[in-house]
Amino acid sequence: MYMKENQENKMDKIVSLCKRRGFVFQGSEIYGGLKGTWDLGPLGVALNNNIKREWWKLFVDAREDMYGLDAAILMNAKVWEASGHTGAGFTDPITECTKCNHRFRADHLEDVTNCPDCGGLLGAIRNFNLMFETQVGAEGDTKSYLRPETAQGIFVNFKNVVDSMSPKMPFGIAQIGKAFRNEIAPREFLFRVREFEQMEIEYFVRESDWKAEFEKWRLELWDWFDHLGLARADMRELEVPENDLAHYSKRTIDFEYNYPGKGFDELAGFAYRTDHDLKSHMTASGTSLEYIEPDGTRFVPHVLEPSFGVGRALTAVLCAAYTEDEMNGEVRTYLKLPTHLAPYRVAVSPLLKNKPELVAKAREVFLTLKKEFGNVAWDDNGNVGKRYRRQDEIGTPYCIVIDFDTLGEEKPTAKDTVTVRHRDTGEQIRVNIAELRNYLI
Repeated sequence: MYMKENQENKMDKIVSLCKRRGFVFQGSEIYGGLKGTWDLGPLGVALNNNIKREWWKLFVDAREDMYGLDAAILMNAKVWEASGHTGAGFTDPITECTKCNHRFRADHLEDVTNCPDCGGLLGAIRNFNLMFETQVGAEGDTKSYLRPETAQGIFVNFKNVVDSMSPKMPFGIAQIGKAFRNEIAPREFLFRVREFEQMEIEYFVRESDWKAEFEKWRLELWDWFDHLGLARADMRELEVPENDLAHYSKRTIDFEYNYPGKGFDELAGFAYRTDHDLKSHMTASGTSLEYIEPDGTRFVPHVLEPSFGVGRALTAVLCAAYTEDEMNGEVRTYLKLPTHLAPYRVAVSPLLKNKPELVAKAREVFLTLKKEFGNVAWDDNGNVGKRYRRQDEIGTPYCIVIDFDTLGEEKPTAKDTVTVRHRDTGEQIRVNIAELRNYLI
């Protein structure tokens, strides 16, 4: 009898599925890997892009008050001096074993005296800056950094967006892009890595309006988590205590997901950054970053920041989708992905790949759907049952099989119909080829 998977090993199963089915690979694996780096395989890229595409549709394309941006990864070093990233505000406490020389984040250790790996004595705790420093120019004489967040690219382009787009207050600037942090001890799959992707918004408001706008955005973030297919029972809001707030924040909420075997951990953050960033860059650059109302009133806007990690969203989606059940007397593993996120919307197969007439018709259906939806798979490997299980495991919502009835050889009334099988239930129905597009939307 099928036994429901326990939460302790569920994450191990998900990581294994990611490798086996081409979602996520260890970075530089053939050379032994590089800690804190992961590569997205073919299906991982598709799922990742779908998450980003849906985010952009919801938070940018569907709104009238949002503007897109793609700022450079390398920026003038003065940007990071003004934002405070080069100082003590962007550091983690580090300690090193005097015996084995392994390094640890001191705030992640229960015992800061003895090494958890070899038992040796741990050295003094010191601050470790998380930014990757690099040199630019032919002589390498200009210092820069790989950006540790995408937000500052938005703040330094505030004036450019206002001057070119003339937005009305309130408005936001959205960006999706890579960020880099030299984590002391990267760990736990995609949770804590050195290279990651952010989906971030800086929403500019009048100071008097921040509380009302904060509440509007808080509810919209919940709509986003629903759209990802995350059960609300597995989500919670954590109000960050005042003594734990970042120096720029007056209020921050962490949205946490209950990851299997790990418990609740941050999925997204939502901060009220006041006018700290724009004022800091005004002072450092000497450039006015004020907003001018139609009546001539000038003020420095305050900022609300919804910030999302793409990798953590991808992991949460996989955790929510991973399902084990019993079908036809056998244990089945499948990803119950929402159709709008699944790497493939549908897979098309001929019943038998050694029958040219079935293959030809199946290719015709495949190419039609491919042109319409794009993310359509061709699968003629193994028997139909094995194809179903394979497509279930990668989350494909529908499988279409072209059989002899499609050709009208055995049932003339079924000519030009195909078998459509549903992933979640295994139900199979006949659908006319001409109606497939509408059926699959």
